[in-house]
Amino acid sequence: MKVRDSGMPEETKWNDFFNTDLLLAELNIDSQIVDLVEIGSGYGTFTIPTAKLIRGKLYAFDIEEEMIVNLNQKIQNQQIDNIRLEKRDILAHTTGLPENSIDYVMLFNILHHELPLDFINEAYRILKPEGKIGIIHWRSDVPTPRGPDLNIRPKPEQVVNWFDKQKFQIYKQPFIIEPYHFGLIISKI
Repeated sequence: MKVRDSGMPEETKWNDFFNTDLLLAELNIDSQIVDLVEIGSGYGTFTIPTAKLIRGKLYAFDIEEEMIVNLNQKIQNQQIDNIRLEKRDILAHTTGLPENSIDYVMLFNILHHELPLDFINEAYRILKPEGKIGIIHWRSDVPTPRGPDLNIRPKPEQVVNWFDKQKFQIYKQPFIIEPYHFGLIISKI
């Protein structure tokens, strides 16, 4: 199921919204991570730089055929061999990955979905104990040139409250990622 109010602008414009290196550093995405899942890979704005940082495989999922074709071409052109790209509706079919097998899950600009807990539940299922979920989303407290309608954007405190305290703990409190996003890191207990 496609996330509501999600369309992608032209790629160059999209990439201008992010300082990717800073964002990945703030979310502790580095060589300590072995295997990572990205749900909603889009143009690969985060996929390709992340694949170059981690030690293992990056499993990238997107529901849009156009995004898969676009990203696959970049992967081939750059001869990156640790990305496993798949067109898949993970809410209907899960990621297909084994339980407790992944070190990190990226949920970037996707939690405005009608059922955000479904993404969180799948992340919990595939994460190893102490595995992390890195989250970014469009802020709702400042004007942004893009992003879903303000009334469906989750606020940082709302996202924190979605996590079952018996299953997760806050690893890094919500923080601002200038100019348009907030981020946080959640850890599986």
